[in-house]
Amino acid sequence: MGETAADSEHRMMIGFADPMRIDPRRDRFPCCIVWTPLPFISWLIPFIGHVGICREDGVILDFAGPNFVCVDNFAFGAVCRYIQINNEKESSRSSGFCMVNGENRYEDKEDSHEKEPTWDDTLRKGTQEYQHHSYNILTCNCHSFVANNLNRLAVRSGGWNVVNLAALVFLKGRWVSKVAVVKSLLPPVIVYTLGILLGGWNFIAACSILAVLLMGWFIMGTYCFKKMIQL
Repeated sequence: MGETAADSEHRMMIGFADPMRIDPRRDRFPCCIVWTPLPFISWLIPFIGHVGICREDGVILDFAGPNFVCVDNFAFGAVCRYIQINNEKESSRSSGFCMVNGENRYEDKEDSHEKEPTWDDTLRKGTQEYQHHSYNILTCNCHSFVANNLNRLAVRSGGWNVVNLAALVFLKGRWVSKVAVVKSLLPPVIVYTLGILLGGWNFIAACSILAVLLMGWFIMGTYCFKKMIQL
Protein backbone atom coordinates (compact mmCIF):
# COMPACT_ATOMS: atom_id res chain seq x y z
CA MET A 1 0.00 0.00 0.00
CA GLY A 2 1.17 3.55 -0.68
CA GLU A 3 1.79 6.12 2.01
CA THR A 4 -1.25 8.20 2.90
CA ALA A 5 -1.33 11.89 3.75
CA ALA A 6 -2.11 10.94 7.36
CA ASP A 7 1.05 8.86 7.54
CA SER A 8 3.21 11.66 6.19
CA GLU A 9 1.77 14.14 8.69
CA HIS A 10 3.57 12.31 11.49
CA ARG A 11 6.91 12.27 9.74
CA MET A 12 9.79 14.69 9.60
CA MET A 13 13.44 14.23 8.89
CA ILE A 14 16.40 16.52 8.34
CA GLY A 15 17.41 15.92 4.73
CA PHE A 16 15.67 12.56 4.30
CA ALA A 17 12.43 11.85 2.43
CA ASP A 18 11.51 8.41 3.79
CA PRO A 19 12.05 8.29 7.58
CA MET A 20 11.38 5.38 9.90
CA ARG A 21 7.78 5.12 11.03
CA ILE A 22 6.74 7.23 14.01
CA ASP A 23 3.96 5.99 16.31
CA PRO A 24 2.80 8.71 18.73
CA ARG A 25 0.18 6.41 20.26
CA ARG A 26 2.98 4.16 21.57
CA ASP A 27 5.39 7.06 22.21
CA ARG A 28 7.80 5.73 19.60
CA PHE A 29 9.89 8.32 17.77
CA PRO A 30 12.89 6.60 16.13
CA CYS A 31 16.03 8.77 15.95
CA CYS A 32 14.12 11.88 17.00
CA ILE A 33 14.55 14.93 19.17
CA VAL A 34 11.30 15.31 21.12
CA TRP A 35 9.77 18.21 23.06
CA THR A 36 6.95 18.78 25.53
CA PRO A 37 5.96 21.86 27.57
CA LEU A 38 7.03 22.27 31.19
CA PRO A 39 4.35 22.99 33.80
CA PHE A 40 4.29 26.64 34.95
CA ILE A 41 7.46 27.69 33.09
CA SER A 42 6.04 27.03 29.61
CA TRP A 43 2.81 28.75 30.63
CA LEU A 44 4.77 31.99 31.05
CA ILE A 45 7.40 31.43 28.33
CA PRO A 46 5.82 29.09 25.74
CA PHE A 47 8.99 28.41 23.73
CA ILE A 48 10.70 26.83 26.76
CA GLY A 49 10.12 23.11 27.30
CA HIS A 50 11.56 19.70 28.11
CA VAL A 51 13.51 17.77 25.45
CA GLY A 52 14.72 14.23 24.95
CA ILE A 53 16.41 12.12 22.31
CA CYS A 54 15.23 8.74 21.05
CA ARG A 55 16.86 5.41 20.27
CA GLU A 56 16.51 3.68 16.93
CA ASP A 57 13.53 1.70 18.27
CA GLY A 58 11.80 4.97 19.22
CA VAL A 59 12.27 4.75 23.00
CA ILE A 60 12.72 8.20 24.56
CA LEU A 61 15.72 9.09 26.75
CA ASP A 62 15.63 12.31 28.76
CA PHE A 63 17.70 13.83 31.56
CA ALA A 64 15.10 14.48 34.25
CA GLY A 65 16.97 14.93 37.53
CA PRO A 66 20.27 14.52 39.38
CA ASN A 67 22.04 11.36 38.16
CA PHE A 68 18.83 10.22 36.48
CA VAL A 69 18.02 9.61 32.81
CA CYS A 70 14.44 8.50 32.13
CA VAL A 71 14.04 5.58 29.72
CA ASP A 72 10.70 5.16 27.92
CA ASN A 73 8.94 7.49 30.36
CA PHE A 74 9.10 11.08 29.13
CA ALA A 75 9.27 13.05 32.36
CA PHE A 76 6.67 15.77 31.67
CA GLY A 77 4.05 13.97 29.63
CA ALA A 78 3.41 12.99 26.04
CA VAL A 79 5.55 14.32 23.20
CA CYS A 80 4.10 17.42 21.52
CA ARG A 81 6.78 18.24 18.92
CA TYR A 82 9.53 16.24 17.27
CA ILE A 83 12.28 16.34 14.68
CA GLN A 84 13.46 13.11 13.11
CA ILE A 85 17.11 12.83 12.12
CA ASN A 86 18.53 10.68 9.36
CA ASN A 87 21.13 8.71 11.29
CA GLU A 88 22.87 7.71 8.07
CA LYS A 89 23.05 11.01 6.19
CA GLU A 90 23.01 13.55 9.04
CA SER A 91 25.41 11.74 11.39
CA SER A 92 29.17 11.38 10.87
CA ARG A 93 29.82 8.63 13.39
CA SER A 94 32.04 6.68 11.02
CA SER A 95 34.70 9.40 11.14
CA GLY A 96 35.06 9.23 14.91
CA PHE A 97 35.22 13.03 14.78
CA CYS A 98 33.02 15.27 16.85
CA MET A 99 33.37 19.01 17.38
CA VAL A 100 32.11 20.92 20.41
CA ASN A 101 33.04 24.59 20.63
CA GLY A 102 35.98 23.92 18.35
CA GLU A 103 37.26 21.01 20.42
CA ASN A 104 37.31 17.31 19.55
CA ARG A 105 35.75 16.17 22.82
CA TYR A 106 34.42 12.70 22.25
CA GLU A 107 36.88 10.95 20.00
CA ASP A 108 38.23 7.79 21.58
CA LYS A 109 41.45 6.84 19.86
CA GLU A 110 41.68 3.52 21.65
CA ASP A 111 38.50 2.40 19.92
CA SER A 112 39.52 3.63 16.47
CA HIS A 113 40.08 0.08 15.20
CA GLU A 114 36.90 -1.34 16.68
CA LYS A 115 33.54 -1.71 15.00
CA GLU A 116 31.78 1.54 14.26
CA PRO A 117 29.33 2.32 17.09
CA THR A 118 25.65 2.40 16.26
CA TRP A 119 23.23 5.21 17.06
CA ASP A 120 22.10 3.31 20.18
CA ASP A 121 25.69 2.57 21.27
CA THR A 122 26.42 6.29 21.17
CA LEU A 123 23.29 7.20 23.14
CA ARG A 124 24.19 4.54 25.70
CA LYS A 125 27.52 6.24 26.37
CA GLY A 126 25.83 9.62 26.73
CA THR A 127 23.28 8.15 29.12
CA GLN A 128 25.98 6.56 31.25
CA GLU A 129 27.78 9.90 31.49
CA TYR A 130 24.68 11.82 32.55
CA GLN A 131 23.83 9.23 35.18
CA HIS A 132 26.73 10.83 37.06
CA HIS A 133 25.72 14.47 36.43
CA SER A 134 23.94 16.77 38.84
CA TYR A 135 20.86 18.46 37.41
CA ASN A 136 20.52 22.25 37.37
CA ILE A 137 17.93 23.93 35.18
CA LEU A 138 20.30 26.86 34.55
CA THR A 139 23.58 25.04 33.94
CA CYS A 140 23.02 21.33 33.24
CA ASN A 141 19.58 20.35 32.04
CA CYS A 142 17.70 18.24 29.50
CA HIS A 143 18.96 20.42 26.63
CA SER A 144 22.54 19.79 27.76
CA PHE A 145 21.91 16.03 27.60
CA VAL A 146 20.44 16.13 24.10
CA ALA A 147 23.13 18.50 22.78
CA ASN A 148 25.80 16.22 24.27
CA ASN A 149 24.38 13.23 22.41
CA LEU A 150 23.99 15.13 19.14
CA ASN A 151 27.67 16.05 19.38
CA ARG A 152 28.61 12.44 20.08
CA LEU A 153 26.63 11.44 17.01
CA ALA A 154 28.25 14.31 15.06
CA VAL A 155 24.86 15.32 13.67
CA ARG A 156 25.58 18.02 11.10
CA SER A 157 29.24 17.77 12.15
CA GLY A 158 28.49 18.63 15.79
CA GLY A 159 28.74 22.03 17.41
CA TRP A 160 25.44 21.64 19.25
CA ASN A 161 24.62 23.57 22.42
CA VAL A 162 21.52 24.46 24.41
CA VAL A 163 20.84 27.61 22.36
CA ASN A 164 20.97 26.25 18.81
CA LEU A 165 19.17 23.08 19.95
CA ALA A 166 16.30 25.13 21.43
CA ALA A 167 16.18 27.24 18.26
CA LEU A 168 16.04 24.13 16.08
CA VAL A 169 13.12 22.65 18.01
CA PHE A 170 11.26 25.98 18.10
CA LEU A 171 11.70 26.68 14.38
CA LYS A 172 11.66 23.18 12.87
CA GLY A 173 9.79 21.00 15.36
CA ARG A 174 6.69 19.31 13.98
CA TRP A 175 3.51 19.05 16.01
CA VAL A 176 2.43 15.50 16.80
CA SER A 177 -1.28 16.34 16.53
CA LYS A 178 -3.85 19.09 16.99
CA VAL A 179 -4.30 17.90 20.57
CA ALA A 180 -0.60 18.53 21.16
CA VAL A 181 -1.00 22.10 19.85
CA VAL A 182 -3.88 22.70 22.27
CA LYS A 183 -1.96 21.13 25.17
CA SER A 184 1.01 23.40 24.51
CA LEU A 185 -0.70 26.69 23.69
CA LEU A 186 -3.96 26.74 25.64
CA PRO A 187 -2.39 27.13 29.13
CA PRO A 188 -0.29 30.17 28.05
CA VAL A 189 -3.37 31.73 26.42
CA ILE A 190 -5.35 31.30 29.65
CA VAL A 191 -2.51 32.54 31.87
CA TYR A 192 -1.83 35.59 29.70
CA THR A 193 -5.53 36.43 29.43
CA LEU A 194 -5.95 36.31 33.21
CA GLY A 195 -2.65 38.12 33.73
CA ILE A 196 -3.65 41.00 31.47
CA LEU A 197 -7.11 41.24 33.04
CA LEU A 198 -5.71 41.26 36.59
CA GLY A 199 -2.32 42.88 36.16
CA GLY A 200 -2.56 44.77 32.91
CA TRP A 201 0.59 45.55 30.99
CA ASN A 202 2.68 45.10 34.13
CA PHE A 203 2.13 41.35 33.73
CA ILE A 204 3.31 41.44 30.11
CA ALA A 205 6.35 43.48 31.11
CA ALA A 206 7.24 41.06 33.91
CA CYS A 207 6.98 38.02 31.61
CA SER A 208 9.03 39.77 28.92
CA ILE A 209 11.78 40.62 31.43
CA LEU A 210 11.84 37.02 32.66
CA ALA A 211 12.13 35.71 29.08
CA VAL A 212 14.93 38.17 28.24
CA LEU A 213 16.84 37.28 31.41
CA LEU A 214 16.61 33.54 30.72
CA MET A 215 17.61 33.90 27.06
CA GLY A 216 20.45 36.21 28.03
CA TRP A 217 21.71 33.73 30.62
CA PHE A 218 21.88 30.83 28.18
CA ILE A 219 23.32 32.90 25.33
CA MET A 220 26.01 34.40 27.56
CA GLY A 221 26.71 31.05 29.20
CA THR A 222 26.99 29.32 25.83
CA TYR A 223 28.94 31.80 23.74
CA CYS A 224 30.75 34.10 26.21
CA PHE A 225 31.43 31.95 29.29
CA LYS A 226 31.66 28.55 27.67
CA LYS A 227 32.14 26.50 30.84
CA MET A 228 29.03 27.93 32.49
CA ILE A 229 26.54 25.71 30.60
CA GLN A 230 27.55 22.06 30.75
CA LEU A 231 27.36 19.68 27.82
